[in-house]
Amino acid sequence: MNAAEKPATTLGHGDLPYPRGTLVRDTISERTGLLTGILEERLKESGKLVSRQAFMVPEGGGVEWDAPLDRIRPVKPGDSA
Repeated sequence: MNAAEKPATTLGHGDLPYPRGTLVRDTISERTGLLTGILEERLKESGKLVSRQAFMVPEGGGVEWDAPLDRIRPVKPGDSA
């Protein structure tokens, strides 16, 4: 493998850190939405975790978006959404 080649990876559903439908906030964009799923990328040979993406939809519906899971935090009751 040369420096320009990326190791082979696989994508799959990951475990949710909070129940599906939890209201979460992206700490960078400040967008809030309902958590719908997690997508994990792993190295094909070793299974080592490369990245995790969280998928959210706005409350009341709308276009789904994603963000790295480490940027997502649950919205606590009383927090302004």
